[in-house]
Amino acid sequence: MNTANPEADRIAQAYIAVWNETDEARRLALLETHWTDDARYVDPMAQASGRAQISALVGGVQQRFPGFRFALKGRVDGHGDQLRFSWTLGPSGAEDMIEGTDFAQIAAGRLQSVTGFLDKVPAGA
Repeated sequence: MNTANPEADRIAQAYIAVWNETDEARRLALLETHWTDDARYVDPMAQASGRAQISALVGGVQQRFPGFRFALKGRVDGHGDQLRFSWTLGPSGAEDMIEGTDFAQIAAGRLQSVTGFLDKVPAGA
């Protein structure tokens, strides 16, 4: 990862860890640690408010794409309370099928809101 901001990198890595955690209790623990109480998530296909809804949304994505893994792509950018990073999603050991860019607002070192954009989505996904 190419970043000059270790805190931004840490937050982005924690975000990806939530999306890759398949155990609901561990995922909720990650959300408790790295997301604020009033956390919000929105992308072109879904939205969630609060840790429980975000966890349920992640679980739904995992059911739709079993065996797929998220990974950070490129450099994590952060300044002030804003963060921008790109990611990939694909089956383990195979070419990534989906790519996106997310913008996050940080409060006290934790994710408060994330707005996601889909950069590459195959037909029918």
